[in-house]
Amino acid sequence: MEAVAFAWDLFVHLDAHLSALLQQYGVWVYGLLFAIVFCETGLVVTPFLPGDSLLFVAGTLWATSGMNMNALVGVFVAAVLLGDNCNYWIGRYVGPKVFRSERSRFLNRSALDRTRAFYERHGGKTVIIARYLPLVRTFAPFVAGIGRMHYLRFLSFSVAGALLWVGSLTFAGYFFGNIPLVRQNLSVAIFGIIAVSLAPLAVEALRSRLRKARA
Repeated sequence: MEAVAFAWDLFVHLDAHLSALLQQYGVWVYGLLFAIVFCETGLVVTPFLPGDSLLFVAGTLWATSGMNMNALVGVFVAAVLLGDNCNYWIGRYVGPKVFRSERSRFLNRSALDRTRAFYERHGGKTVIIARYLPLVRTFAPFVAGIGRMHYLRFLSFSVAGALLWVGSLTFAGYFFGNIPLVRQNLSVAIFGIIAVSLAPLAVEALRSRLRKARA
């Protein structure tokens, strides 16, 4: 229960925690941000880490902290690209064994199956689209590796997705997060970002249930 309470507090007060870390460690926070985004993107066992909200909140704090915004964007893009590539090659060499295994203590099998179905519908564009979908973005490079998408094709989608995702959310935080109304209700904004991110997954789950019911 303590772990759940800590995770909840981290998500709800992400701005306060990140602000405290920024004041205490300064430029070393870049390393922490890199590690979080890399793990959320590159390791299929850590899809629960904050992604969208972290980018938005970081952009908000960087707007008033005097820190270099270009450095922040560069760190995030590098973390995404390295994470994507790590995940792709893990999927390419380890993935087939995962799909043959019905149970895994460390892997969210249902999320993996949903990502594979999403990939089958949208093809390579999944690598870009998935950047805005929690859980799916963690598994999309993994599934691309399993499907043996041509590496250069995967890399082009990965670069485009990284630039769009990081650029849109960090600069949204930079420009909108310091509007007094948003700044004073940043926790509500974080919940809004999470809700918007999860909405497509909820709609898809509902559609899937309706299709099964009709069948």
